[in-house]
Amino acid sequence: QVQLVESGGGLVQAGASLRLSCGASGRTFSIYVLGWFRQAPGKEREFVAAINPSGVSINYADSAKGRFTLSRDNAKNTVYLQMNSQKPEDTAVYYCAARMGVVVIRTRDGYDYWGQGTQVTVSS
Repeated sequence: QVQLVESGGGLVQAGASLRLSCGASGRTFSIYVLGWFRQAPGKEREFVAAINPSGVSINYADSAKGRFTLSRDNAKNTVYLQMNSQKPEDTAVYYCAARMGVVVIRTRDGYDYWGQGTQVTVSS
């Protein structure tokens, strides 16, 4: 069992940056693949990025490539999503997710644990 808590959301203007954090407690953090998903109003939850336990393998959605950077600090049980050059279409609730294993996957059904989400709003 692992508990995930997101933080760092807020209201920013287009072009600005924001860093989300996801802290984990419970079982050994370093054995989990960690991912970020987001859900905009009226839309399905979609994949943003995910990172394997060692931090070597990272997968980004096309919408995140070149603008978002995912990283993790296993010593601090925390994963970070740095979001730069934000756009209004990035507005959503962002969720942190975890799954046991080493393979990075993009499907939400493959993740076992979820945080409560943090709201990100980007104004134009």
